[in-house]
Amino acid sequence: MLELEIESIRVRQETQQRAVVLKVKDSDLYLPIFIGQFEVEAIRFKLMEVEVQRPMTHDLLGSVIGDLGGTIHSIVVSELKNDTFFAKIVIDTNGTLIEIDARPSDALALAVRSKAPIYAEDEVVEKAGVSLDVEPESSDPEEPEQKQVNEEELESLSAFTDFIDSLDLEDIGNKD
Repeated sequence: MLELEIESIRVRQETQQRAVVLKVKDSDLYLPIFIGQFEVEAIRFKLMEVEVQRPMTHDLLGSVIGDLGGTIHSIVVSELKNDTFFAKIVIDTNGTLIEIDARPSDALALAVRSKAPIYAEDEVVEKAGVSLDVEPESSDPEEPEQKQVNEEELESLSAFTDFIDSLDLEDIGNKD
């Protein structure tokens, strides 16, 4: 399992699609996850410390978990099936960990509120992770060969490729 952090929130200008871009800690791998407008706002508001007059849905859920004696232990992006990500909210109740199925967008909104760590299963990052490293760092002939990608694998990642191609990489690292 790999630990991630929210690197940025991006909007594709042509389609207004939104994505949370997660960065694998201590790596050059990124995991973009497309999410809805309301979930983006819930995450963005909390990251920017925007005060809202009434609790948002994710604030309510966090309060319910806390009032029932639980804490959000972690968030796990657990699967990728047919271009759809799945997540789990891991709740600690008196030392017992309970996993709740969730959309990644809701899980991430809870993670930023509770400051819970975000993880992804290795196989999810292997399937959908992207590297911004364009050229190999070395041309060492003894470097292991990269795995060949077949047409089916390329097709399954086409939505991610289109999105990544539309990003303005000059802004990577800017969190505004």
